Amino acid sequence: MNKRSVGVFGLLACLALAGCAEDWGPDQHGTDVTAQQLDGQWLLINYWAEWCGPCRTEIPELNALDDSHDDITVLGVNFDGLQGEELAAAAKDLGIDFRVLSLDPAERLDLPRSAVLPVTYIVDGDGKVRHQLVGEQTAEGLQEHLAKLGR
Repeated sequence: MNKRSVGVFGLLACLALAGCAEDWGPDQHGTDVTAQQLDGQWLLINYWAEWCGPCRTEIPELNALDDSHDDITVLGVNFDGLQGEELAAAAKDLGIDFRVLSLDPAERLDLPRSAVLPVTYIVDGDGKVRHQLVGEQTAEGLQEHLAKLGR
């Protein structure tokens, strides 16, 4: 191989690797949440628990927002760390239609551990955490926050 071939090969390898960001792990149904699926999406990362009354109240609002926007994805995270069938059952019992991550993305996104629930983080299409919302949210209120952030 000559120097030009090595350079072209190296560039192609870098481009290929850049497009392969780390996946997010399985959801409550065991289906992988891939980086490609979330690429360019605004994310609402919502922490919830079965014992949290306000969490239960806001779930229909989060379902509606997730259903009504192609460029916004709601991702739930169980505060108590439920996994597998327990996570699937809890999400079903609460009527959660959006995807619930089995793996907590806190480390990935450098999110602080919240002492209260519910808490929702707004992450822009570039993967930057833009806002933390503590307490029960509405679809309308979340859309207002997103608009203020330029989405």
